[in-house]
Amino acid sequence: MATPITLALPDLAATGRLAARLAPAARPGDALLLDGPLGAGKSAFARAFLRAATGDPRLEVPSPSFTLVQSYDLPGGVQAHHYDLYRLAGPAEIAELGWEEARQDIVLVEWPDRLGPLAPDDALRITLAPGAEEDARIATISGWPDRLPSLLVGFSA
Repeated sequence: MATPITLALPDLAATGRLAARLAPAARPGDALLLDGPLGAGKSAFARAFLRAATGDPRLEVPSPSFTLVQSYDLPGGVQAHHYDLYRLAGPAEIAELGWEEARQDIVLVEWPDRLGPLAPDDALRITLAPGAEEDARIATISGWPDRLPSLLVGFSA
């Protein structure tokens, strides 16, 4: 397993740039697991990722806190599914949300600890934590060993 990469993100825009940098590299079957406390920027990351992936900077991306999952059409006939599992008790409840079918596409998962053993081993794991300043975040990223290092070359937060 590759060593996790830690990035200092000074503001919300930097979180968005990171998401936009990763979006074009996502492939069908990929899972991005977004971890961190409430208010860490998981939904902001997902919003920026989906806008970049769809090519629509104005795409309406509501938090799926109450619907639990929102799906988006991407170019090439692929879909991305944005899950917010905060309100789930555990992995037994995920089947009702179309998890198995969604895994053929791209999934972004907030609160991935609720997946339990369903968490894909080959997922890109992004943990966001508050930084020193109000909008600053610390991102710790692991996974995608064949893609991640080259994606972050020259990345400037």
